[in-house]
Amino acid sequence: MSELRTLSLFPLGVVLFPRGPLPLRIFETRYTDMVRRCLREDAPFGVVQVHTAAASDGTATLHRIGTLARIIDFNPLPDGLLGITCQGGQRFEVLSTERQADGLNLGTVRMLPQAPTVPLPPEYAHFVPLLRRVLPELGGLYTPQDSDWDDADWVGCRMAEVLPLQGLARQQLLAIDDPVLRLDPLDAWLSQAMSDDDEDEEYGSDEPQPRDG
Repeated sequence: MSELRTLSLFPLGVVLFPRGPLPLRIFETRYTDMVRRCLREDAPFGVVQVHTAAASDGTATLHRIGTLARIIDFNPLPDGLLGITCQGGQRFEVLSTERQADGLNLGTVRMLPQAPTVPLPPEYAHFVPLLRRVLPELGGLYTPQDSDWDDADWVGCRMAEVLPLQGLARQQLLAIDDPVLRLDPLDAWLSQAMSDDDEDEEYGSDEPQPRDG
């Protein structure tokens, strides 16, 4: 039977993937209290992408699939806010939510199975040199110790993070249970992104293309 648990939920405009990094600036009291509680209890919280914007009463519609976030570092920022760095863990499905008096969302969630360890198929081996080049440029969020270049799930999740995808596309990728099935749409998007870059060079455009998410 799948594990059910209650989580503090952090609705965001981004998707957190398993084993992926998430830096956050915390300034609202409800989330400052949540972070303190998670640190004190060594407990994760849940990150869920917002489906629709908050209404006048502060409620927002959330996507169904989210990811556990565990705080791995924290520090006060120069502007006086609290900075935390989280790492993605297991995925979950939101079954129901309730809003506390302080505005914090609590969710009853069903934990989804951990992705199986599957070797990266040879036809997607070209993802690896791309990631080896791009990840070190992302401000130290990724460290060599966290790398798992032979694992289809790890490589697929990192590709989903670095490709210029819309937020909904990332959410759809997160919802895929089979790590190998996630690789095919990523390869299609990579081919499209490379084709777009080639067209920009052909026409000599120096205008940046709009990217969302």
